[in-house]
Amino acid sequence: MFHKPGRRACRINRQQHLGNSSIRAGGGSGSTAHTPLSQADMRAERLSPLLALGLLVAGIRSVHCLPENVVVKDRHRRVDGHTLASSNTDFAFSLYKQLALKNPNKNVMFSPLSVSMALAFLSLGARGPTLTEILEGLKFNLTEIQETQIHQGFQHLLQALNRPRNQLQLSVGNAMFVQEELKLLDKFIEDARVLYSSEAFPTNFRDPEAAKSLINDYVKNKTQGKIEELFKDLSPRTELVLVNYVYFKAQWKTRFDPKHTEQAEFHVSDNKTVEVPMMTLDLETPYFRDEELGCTLVELTYTSNDSALFILPDKGKMQDLEAKLTPEMLTRWRNSLQPRRIHELYLPKFSIKSNYELNDTLSQMGIKKIFTDADLSGITGTADLVVSQVVHGAALDVDEEGTEGAAATGIGIERTFLRIITIPIRQKRCARRERAANTHL
Repeated sequence: MFHKPGRRACRINRQQHLGNSSIRAGGGSGSTAHTPLSQADMRAERLSPLLALGLLVAGIRSVHCLPENVVVKDRHRRVDGHTLASSNTDFAFSLYKQLALKNPNKNVMFSPLSVSMALAFLSLGARGPTLTEILEGLKFNLTEIQETQIHQGFQHLLQALNRPRNQLQLSVGNAMFVQEELKLLDKFIEDARVLYSSEAFPTNFRDPEAAKSLINDYVKNKTQGKIEELFKDLSPRTELVLVNYVYFKAQWKTRFDPKHTEQAEFHVSDNKTVEVPMMTLDLETPYFRDEELGCTLVELTYTSNDSALFILPDKGKMQDLEAKLTPEMLTRWRNSLQPRRIHELYLPKFSIKSNYELNDTLSQMGIKKIFTDADLSGITGTADLVVSQVVHGAALDVDEEGTEGAAATGIGIERTFLRIITIPIRQKRCARRERAANTHL
């Protein structure tokens, strides 16, 4: 299910196989027919690993897009919203596939917007190969777009997403928590404030429990209580933590009637079912049946005129669909949607949460140096900082009223310590060779 709120935030969630799906659709002549999803037995099919591809960060294309009339200018070069959107969409799909691979048969829900913006924020302080790895890992083509343009693109995206809107709650922001005696470069502080609207809080990481509470309480407040514990632990060696958060809440334009919500069988696997609250709705809405890939798509609209795209794979088609999923396919689906009357649309009512440590995942995506031999000298002026952890949390509620979701990403940064490894000294007398020792200075 893709959540596409116009210029909104986006996230991603992946569910196990949830059985058969049912949509009773009316044809153009007013007749009633069942869509061939496998068995039209009035049970919801999987809310799908593809729910991960959309709902929490509201529409991969839109969420990462600048408004269409926004153009960032830099030394006579320009980058429009579509350029930024393309890179961010590629990153979202790449991250989704990595998480789905690492979490087979489990929910995979995350906000690509939150992760990408946090890493872009970090890149303000990166230099040399470390900077290149981060930006290329975010799928930016550095032969076509300059670093300055990337940061300005995120700046305009933040401004666009945080504009007040009727009937939609949406907020996106950044913050940094700085060890009290750590001296940051003035340029890093100013760029963080201007480009990423970052707040800054002095923090005593030598008391890690107090520091953890300070950061987690900040995130909990910004996400309306949805993300309660972003960091499970912090090292007393931490010098700096960067945080990004996303929160949104929207109501369906055509709401589900709670009186029609009933307990129904939900197929978790081919041989396991559970009872869940199943919502039902009769409405006309954009619809597309993809016979080639074996899936059905239905778009539901919010009162703000943003929308959520539900992808319902046929039984046994989930893995094949995931393998073939691309940004181009999503665009083709969107362009193929046509209004259609659906007499009986079934959707589970659910609440889900997820937490990830992303160090290994990002390394597999090519962002490695930040964890080992990082050059983050743009933060303090010295190349003695390294990323110790990247954590991410997301939460999503879907009910009769609408959708509420939140996500946050945290990047912990520590000082590196120079290790000098001595080589055993070979003595002249063989009898004394065993007395040579290694020493760490």
